[in-house]
Amino acid sequence: MEASGRWAFAFPAIDRLKFVALLRGNQWMSIPGCAPQLMKKGDVCLLGRTAYAVASDPAEIPIDGRALYAECDVAHVGGDDTIGIGGTVTFSAGGAAFLLDMLPDFMIVPRSSPSADVVATILGLINGEAASGKMGSEIVAARLADVLLVEAIRAYAGRVDVTDIGWLAALSDVRISRALRGIHDDVARPWTVAGLAGLAGMSRAAFSAEFTRLVGQPPLTYVRAWRLTLARASLARGDGTVASIANRVGYTSQSAFGHAFRSAFGAAPKAKSRWRNDH
Repeated sequence: MEASGRWAFAFPAIDRLKFVALLRGNQWMSIPGCAPQLMKKGDVCLLGRTAYAVASDPAEIPIDGRALYAECDVAHVGGDDTIGIGGTVTFSAGGAAFLLDMLPDFMIVPRSSPSADVVATILGLINGEAASGKMGSEIVAARLADVLLVEAIRAYAGRVDVTDIGWLAALSDVRISRALRGIHDDVARPWTVAGLAGLAGMSRAAFSAEFTRLVGQPPLTYVRAWRLTLARASLARGDGTVASIANRVGYTSQSAFGHAFRSAFGAAPKAKSRWRNDH
């Protein structure tokens, strides 16, 4: 978006992860329930499953911004004192809910952050591609945007204080992250709280309390949610039979898997065609 003067645009909440980066000027970002945040040149923010508004001033009343992009990918609003770029990451079947439930709705990485140098370099490259008009510039810019998203998450995670709550804080915690890596690397293993506590180098009680505090759910509840997320995605892709997928994610009983799946998603796991159609 290129904009000057007074303007404000609102966008609805959808299941996606979006980044907004400012190449020139200033703008305000607002999400429900939070104070408006001023973004300056070089700042990047990430948005989860939330509605949001961008504005020249937080006092401006926003109008629906979707019409700006009905026919093109660049919105021109009165000039180019402010230039911002945005990108949206959508998810394959079954992946959105788990990830978006774990991430904050709003994550900002200021240009002044010690870990933001890589982000600033990528922004400069994207800006250069956009201005060059060279053959393949759109493809290069899109790939750079992928890298920008990953680096912005890394930079934000590096700023999370150990007292903060959330999945990124858990991944940044030396002990809890060892347990999370163990789960992600070998989801089918018959995990116990004692086994995970051993990976973390903590007592069972201390590990369970700290894991629940940071992640927002007990360790074995997280294991179950991750298994079912992977299983749902595999069913949507048609990666095997219900029995083989159940076994792959750690269920030795197909009936136990079916019960857990129905409890989580409200449908039997054999209904894989439904997941393809819905997602």
